Amino acid sequence: MVLIRMLEPDLGATLAIINEAARAYRGVIPADRWHEPYMSPDELEKEIADGVICWVAEEDGRLLGVMGIQDKGEVALVRHAYVMPTVRRKGVGTRLLRHVEGLAAKPVLIGTWADASWAIWAIYFYRRNGFTLVPKRHKDTLLRRYWSIPARQVETSVVLADARWAKAQQRTSVVGSP
Repeated sequence: MVLIRMLEPDLGATLAIINEAARAYRGVIPADRWHEPYMSPDELEKEIADGVICWVAEEDGRLLGVMGIQDKGEVALVRHAYVMPTVRRKGVGTRLLRHVEGLAAKPVLIGTWADASWAIWAIYFYRRNGFTLVPKRHKDTLLRRYWSIPARQVETSVVLADARWAKAQQRTSVVGSP
């Protein structure tokens, strides 16, 4: 049985998941955005220090996936969502996503790569789970406001949002209209 639990202080197994799963990005995301390892221990510790709370999926003592959530005031961000290649398409990502969504009482946003073949699968996964692509006119603003990423990554990313974000945008449009 898959158990979802908060990340323990030992980050080694979580980094192994992130870096193993991220290998799918090598050769498909912009070359200037790939590095080895994809995430270093210092980077993960900085993300946690910046408020990313990581949850892991575990079965029989083996970690299967990781997903973080970060409170950014009026929204929450899904961060660092990775599932081991051996258990993809077996519901682990969906279980983690439902768990972190349930922790947020506000709109949830997700950023991912735009054009990589792996990202297209990721976009499909999030859309299948009720998220919609944010229109380009909002994407760059959201990425700059809520994420700490270089301009090059803003150019090559998309943002997906849950229904709460879309509803908030509709309310803002109605309130702001003449």
